[in-house]
Amino acid sequence: GNIIGSGIFISPKGVLEHTGSVGLALIIWVLGGGVAALGSLCYAELGVTIPKSGGDYSYVTEIFGGLAGFLLLWSAVLIMYPTSLAVIALTFSNYVLQPVFPNCIPPYNASRILSMVCLLLLTWVNSSSVRWATRIQDIFTAGKLSALALIIIVGFIQIFKGNYEELTPSNAFNFWMTPSVGHLALAFLQGSFAFSGWNFLNYVTEELVDPRRQVSFSMNLPRAIFISIPLVTFVYTFTNIAYFTAMSPQELLSSNAVAVTFGEKLLGYFSWVMPVSVALSTFGGINGYLFTSSRLCFSGAREGHLPSLLAMIHVKHCTPIPALLVCCLATVVIMLVGDTYTLINYVSFINYLCYGVTIIGLIVLRWKKPKIFRPIKVNLLIPITYLAFWAFLLIFSLYSEPVVCGVGLIIILTGVPVFFLGVYWRNKPKCVNRLIGK
Repeated sequence: GNIIGSGIFISPKGVLEHTGSVGLALIIWVLGGGVAALGSLCYAELGVTIPKSGGDYSYVTEIFGGLAGFLLLWSAVLIMYPTSLAVIALTFSNYVLQPVFPNCIPPYNASRILSMVCLLLLTWVNSSSVRWATRIQDIFTAGKLSALALIIIVGFIQIFKGNYEELTPSNAFNFWMTPSVGHLALAFLQGSFAFSGWNFLNYVTEELVDPRRQVSFSMNLPRAIFISIPLVTFVYTFTNIAYFTAMSPQELLSSNAVAVTFGEKLLGYFSWVMPVSVALSTFGGINGYLFTSSRLCFSGAREGHLPSLLAMIHVKHCTPIPALLVCCLATVVIMLVGDTYTLINYVSFINYLCYGVTIIGLIVLRWKKPKIFRPIKVNLLIPITYLAFWAFLLIFSLYSEPVVCGVGLIIILTGVPVFFLGVYWRNKPKCVNRLIGK
C-alpha cells in the first residue's frame, strides 16, 4: 500500500527520458524491483534484530551513534518524506483536475489548493483514529491494484490484437539518444522513487510486534517482503508494457498524465476511469506516507533528537497528533516550491544514501555483535550486492547531477550544527530550556 502511490504514474516519463529507448526503460524497471528486494531482505534482518519503530533511523542510531542517526532523521523530516508527500499530493490534484483541463497543465493555484485540502483531510483522519487510517490504507490499496490491473489487462488485449510495434526488439532498442552511465543512474533514481516505501513496515515495528510472539513476527516480516516486492515489480513492469501498446515514446514523454492519455486512447467513453483510479491510488499513498513519517518523528522525539512534544500521543485517540501536524506543515512548505522531477531527484538521492548507510550498518553489526540473536540472517552476498549497486548509483549521480546531489548533501550536513546545539549541548542556559519546554 505504501509502495504503490504516485510513482508508477510519474516515473515512467523520467525513466524513459534518461534511458533513450523503450527496451532499456523496461530493464530499469525490472532491475529496480530486484534491488528493492535485496534491500528489503537486509531490512528484514535489521527489523527483527533491533525491534524498534523508526526504521533506518533507529538502526543507524543503534549502530553508528547519535550524530549519524540524527543526520538521517534530519534529512528525512526536512526533505525526504515532505517531498514524497508533496509529489504524491500534487499528482493527486493533477489527475483530478486533468479532465477539467484536458489540453493543458492544470493551473498552479488550483493544483496546490486541492493538494493541500487532501493533505489536511488525511492529517485529520490520521489524528482521529489509527483504525480509520489503516482501513483507508487497506481499501485504497485494493483500489489502486484494481486500477493497475485494468491498465495491464487492456495492454494484453492490445498485444493480442497485434498492437505491440514499440515492444518489438528492433523498435524497443531503437535509441533516439545514446544514454551515458550518468543517464542510467538518473533513470534508476527516477524508477527508485516508484519503489520507495519498501522499508516502511520497519517504521511501525512496535505497533505490529507482540513481544510474546516474536517468532511469529520473524516469519511474517520476510513473508510480507517475498509477496509484496515481486508483486509490485510485476505490476510496474507490465503497466509500462501496457503504456507502450497505446503510446509511442514521444507521446509518453509529451503527456502530462500518462495514465489519462492511455485511457483516452483505449477506453473511449470510460476514459474517466483512469484519472479517478489514479486519484484513488495517490490518495492512499498520501495516507500511508503520513502514517509512517509521523512515526519517524515520534521515534526521533523519544530518543531526544527532536522536541519532546513530538513524542506525545493523544490520550483518547492514541495517535501522534503533534508529529502528524509537523509532517503536514513541512509538506505544505515543500509543496509551494520546486519542480516535481527535480524534487524526485533530490529525494531519491538522499533516500538511496540513507538506504546504503543503513545496510552498511548491518555488516558493521555482524562484526561488532556477532553473537546477538538474529531470527533472520541473510547471506552476506545480499548486502554486498546491494552496496555495489548503491555505490555505482551514487558515484554516477554525483558525476551527472553534481548540483542536485550537492544540494542533497548540504541539506544533510546542515543537521551537524543543529545536532551539537540542540542535542549534544546538554548544559544549555535555563532560559533556552524554559523556551523549549514551553
